Amino acid sequence: MSLSNDNNPSAVKVPARYSRQVLFEGIGEEGQARICASRVVLVGCGALGTVQASLLVRAGVGTVRLIDRDFVEESNLQRQILYDESDVKGLLPKAVAAEKKLRAVNSLVTVEGLVEDVNRVSVCRLLDGFDLIMDATDNFDVRFLVNDYAVKNRIPWIYGACVGSEGLMFPVLPGETACLRCVFESAPPAGMSPTCDTSGVIGPVVGIVASLQVAEALKILSGHRERVSRRITRFDLWENQYNGIDLPSREESCPCCGKRDFLYLEGSMGADTSTLCGRNSVQVSRREGGPIDLQALAARLAPLAKLEGNRFLLRATIDGHLLTVFADGRAIIGGTNDAGIAKSIYARYVGA
Repeated sequence: MSLSNDNNPSAVKVPARYSRQVLFEGIGEEGQARICASRVVLVGCGALGTVQASLLVRAGVGTVRLIDRDFVEESNLQRQILYDESDVKGLLPKAVAAEKKLRAVNSLVTVEGLVEDVNRVSVCRLLDGFDLIMDATDNFDVRFLVNDYAVKNRIPWIYGACVGSEGLMFPVLPGETACLRCVFESAPPAGMSPTCDTSGVIGPVVGIVASLQVAEALKILSGHRERVSRRITRFDLWENQYNGIDLPSREESCPCCGKRDFLYLEGSMGADTSTLCGRNSVQVSRREGGPIDLQALAARLAPLAKLEGNRFLLRATIDGHLLTVFADGRAIIGGTNDAGIAKSIYARYVGA
């Protein structure tokens, strides 16, 4: 749905399916028309992303792009609400499975599922042209990259994280609020912070963090930026603790929004490997990017291992590790958290 030629959102007829949302005074018909004309991109479509995507598509956001690098596994089903056992059996990438489910929810919304990794090579191509970015990743390098991109291009984005029974959320409005690097100067050292791999995570905390993120998104998209929270929301559902603290002031000394040194965007910071949350696995990406011929790779690996896959990915158990190679050239190596081992397996069986 697009706005009229005079750019007056109230001139757009709002579908009846959004009537309950329109009745809410904070949105109304004009706000809903703005939502219907908006474009939102989700970086990640796992636990937080599936809840975010479901709420945004049901709310009528005009275009929703889902970017995810992973495939559906049985352990996802406990909290990733868009997936089911058939997706696990079909080895479906999360973005593909989610797109199919969401298109059946609301045919008025354009849903795009992309099986890709957001990195310094792909970030502009994947995020350009959107009004808002939703954080649904589990990786600080990716978050700092998104923060660089958003601040440089003055696009709002909404941070969210959860582990165990704890959740954290805050919006980033470039030029108005602190950015991610004002709040977290750098990523926590490896092994120093709890992850879902070490502490687990319960489904309700996921739903709450994602819902808080979408609430802030609807304020922005409906034209009520002044209503957006300027606080860091924190809670622990198991301990019944709920609190919030004011976002710090924008720091002129901040490398990103103060000095405008976009180190992650330029590639001088960040890594080409990442340990995946909740898995004994490492993702390896080629810094130059580029697709890979899965059929040719399958022909090379067939004498060495039993293969399974589809047009999106190829999987083999080899040297005691589960190797999953995606069409964009990435691979997830299961059975290790050691980046060196993962890179070695990638180089040996996929290529440098």
